[in-house]
Amino acid sequence: MSEPTARKHTALPKARILIEALPWLTRHHGKTVVIKFGGNAMVDDELKAAFAQDVVFLRHAGLRPVVVHGGGPQISAQLDRHGLVSEFKAGLRVTTDDAMDVVRMVLAGQVQRELVGLLNRHGPLAVGMTGEDAHLMSATKHFAEIDGEQVDIGRVGQITEIDTGAVQALLDDGRIPVVSSIARSADDGHVYNVNADTAAAALAVALGAETLVVLTDVEGLYADWPNSDDVISKLTASQLEKLLPELASGMVPKMEGCLYAVRHGVTTARVLDGRVPHAILLEIFTDEGIGTMVLPDGTVIDQQDKGSKGDKGHQDNQGDEGEDQ
Repeated sequence: MSEPTARKHTALPKARILIEALPWLTRHHGKTVVIKFGGNAMVDDELKAAFAQDVVFLRHAGLRPVVVHGGGPQISAQLDRHGLVSEFKAGLRVTTDDAMDVVRMVLAGQVQRELVGLLNRHGPLAVGMTGEDAHLMSATKHFAEIDGEQVDIGRVGQITEIDTGAVQALLDDGRIPVVSSIARSADDGHVYNVNADTAAAALAVALGAETLVVLTDVEGLYADWPNSDDVISKLTASQLEKLLPELASGMVPKMEGCLYAVRHGVTTARVLDGRVPHAILLEIFTDEGIGTMVLPDGTVIDQQDKGSKGDKGHQDNQGDEGEDQ
């Protein structure tokens, strides 16, 4: 009898992990989840592969994942190769006409294609598109506000309208849409660079998504940085709104996106540490979770419900200084 007992003990932890995922699988089955892909997860080969596995797992587990990506590091590298200076104002990349050509090429022709390729190692699943395709995203020119004045920062856009038809058709066909955050303007016909965090939030709302997931290079929101490195497990929209003025500039569009999403029908918005392999699966399918979850006002917060998420890890500031443009 010793052999079956030994086999049982070897397999039992795996069975427990699968059973732990069952209520989360049931809760999320058939639901749309929009995932903003960025940070270290976008440049580290092992993390990229793990991210692709997670997204494919979501798809096979009965969810409807949509991926939105920027490409800040890749854009900066390519601009440098072309002898173009990377300049930022109010946390946004100043995007000249020449720079926009590079942005479009990098996002649609490099970052998106690599991600589609990683996903499609697991089957004919991913389809790449940009905000230009089938009028998915329309934009208007965005002016930065600096010291109370509007400043022209070139081809940077803000989303004015979303037509989800093409994405819905892909989801209904069992595909995984991979969306580059650029959009065309109905006003002047120009293509604009759109912040990927903002684009992901707007798309999540338009799709009626259950969840918005934003990958960052920090553990989540800190409760009292730098005095404490405890991470806030959950907070409501109003609680988040009060914290916004204290956040580092790179974290602001991420958290503003989460705030917009939960105030416009998305059930939860989550900020995850993309440096953790399989962060998405750990957050969605385990009891502990690993990031910060934003919930609509009126939600009763039970910090024990999804774990304290108070793991330690020092950062330079309250938030992520990375950019997606």
